[in-house]
Amino acid sequence: MAAYLVVDSRLTDPELYEQYKLKARPLAEKHGGEYLARGGKTTVKESDLWSPTRMVLIRFPSMEQAEAFYDSAEYQQVLGISKQSAERTVFVLEGM
Repeated sequence: MAAYLVVDSRLTDPELYEQYKLKARPLAEKHGGEYLARGGKTTVKESDLWSPTRMVLIRFPSMEQAEAFYDSAEYQQVLGISKQSAERTVFVLEGM
């Protein structure tokens, strides 16, 4: 069953975040990830619990592959760049 890595980011240093994007994408793809959306226009219909800012959606073939990507030593090194340049909410959602 597929899994979706969902990321909502508020960029605090857009220039530095560009470095993160360049390094993170190949790692996600190495783990079977496919970017479905990244930073596109969002229309919020309801926001009682959460109001998204800048969304990224990556589909992985399985929950295990999504977790393996996020937990990998390679990604953990790159993740530091993101933490310096953005505030984020990240979760993995199992789906179809």
